Amino acid sequence: MNPKLISPDKISNAIARWRLKSDTIVFSNGCFDVLHVGHLHTLQEAKRLGDKLVVGINSDASVKRLKGQDRPINGEQNRAELLSALSIVDAVVIFEEDSPIEVIRIIQPDVLVKGGDWPLDKIVGKDIVEARGGKVISVPFKVNDSSTEIINKIRKL
Repeated sequence: MNPKLISPDKISNAIARWRLKSDTIVFSNGCFDVLHVGHLHTLQEAKRLGDKLVVGINSDASVKRLKGQDRPINGEQNRAELLSALSIVDAVVIFEEDSPIEVIRIIQPDVLVKGGDWPLDKIVGKDIVEARGGKVISVPFKVNDSSTEIINKIRKL
């Protein structure tokens, strides 16, 4: 059992423990179907903004609804294991919905981070985080990788 993989109904326990220590909670989310250096850069920047980094990932069913029936390439358990293996990630939460809004409501992060393809006004949960005085950050791309581009490149081989 992976201690970093925490269900949405149990994440509030970890958050409460961290808040008792006055840790700053950072949240980021995505499909992370084919993990690439762009993901890594965004998560590294997210971790620099706080003490604990929680990463939400879309379930397999959610990825199918968002990206199409031939996705995900990697199943949710594999994606969760890969992300939790990163030392910068403190917890991984798999959510079933197409949007992370419910997980954000549960976590109430101090900082919400997305990659540079997300303008601030389109980041889901922005209102929740800012209402409690938190920050919402769109990390500029250092590398313009995308899982979809990588998958398409492989399919052309």
